[in-house]
Amino acid sequence: MTKSLTVRELFDRMKDSLELEDLLDGVGHDRKIESGEISSPGLVLAGYVERFVPNRLQALGETEISYLASLLPEERTRLLNQFFSFRVPAVFVTKDQPLPSGLKEGAQAVGVALFRTKLKTNEFYRRLKPFLETTFAPAATLHGSLADVFGVGLLVTGKSGIGKSECVLDLVERGHRLVADDIVMVTRRGNDVVIGRGHELQRGHMEIRGIGLINIPSIFGVKAVRQQKRIEVVLQLEEWNQSLLVDRTGLDTETADILGVELPKIRVPLNPGKNLTVIAEVIALNHLLKYSGVDAASAFNDRLIAHMARTADVEKYLQEDDE
Repeated sequence: MTKSLTVRELFDRMKDSLELEDLLDGVGHDRKIESGEISSPGLVLAGYVERFVPNRLQALGETEISYLASLLPEERTRLLNQFFSFRVPAVFVTKDQPLPSGLKEGAQAVGVALFRTKLKTNEFYRRLKPFLETTFAPAATLHGSLADVFGVGLLVTGKSGIGKSECVLDLVERGHRLVADDIVMVTRRGNDVVIGRGHELQRGHMEIRGIGLINIPSIFGVKAVRQQKRIEVVLQLEEWNQSLLVDRTGLDTETADILGVELPKIRVPLNPGKNLTVIAEVIALNHLLKYSGVDAASAFNDRLIAHMARTADVEKYLQEDDE
């Protein structure tokens, strides 16, 4: 489903941060914003509309306003009518600039919201872009538990009842931090960052079978929780069986696709006596080592290959030695 918000929602949530002045007193506030991009019309105001993307928010900076002010009234009216013939969501005038004649009238005639801000164009973009990126970011809801383990976002997955919450609870008891339990709401930022957080109604709570709901900050202190965390590793818990194939060297890297981002996935089979909490900590620490350029599995494999090569050379020498 395509994400959108209305101009009214944008104005209500960002008017203070963007220092917005509504120049048309509510006109166009019901229009939908369906793009997370904002741009300046530039050459569109000169009549070149071939590559114009009208569904973006439009910001008029000094270049656009000074150009419009330099035109004769008839030409300015013609170009503004052409600009407003496209269904733009809203128009923002930056740097508290005076409006050239015809701009306000043109916006009002077609029902487009017109705002003015005291911010310079670059600062206006800097404040608005994060809000738009967050609002229009791809999102999903996952079944699992998310914890911050040594600064690594560890998403614990597996079928219901396998022990995801108990694993994370044990991690919290050892000083790590809960992000979300059972339901993890994820969003993608940019091309390769996935952020996870808990639902606002369940934030800071966990469900432990046999106990029920528990309040983590009340038991372990506020330091035991955090609002959100980048997901970096997926730990998938699986029931043990003899036919289950799992990686025993660390050379065969599996990945999990979350919102189009490939994240390393480690499958851990569960059997009696396995210290899952320590394994989770080691997974996080090993990820940090790999991030810093230390890959134990690859290093061991290189040593093994080098040893095999040396052994082969010795064997060849001994076979050719007739003395």
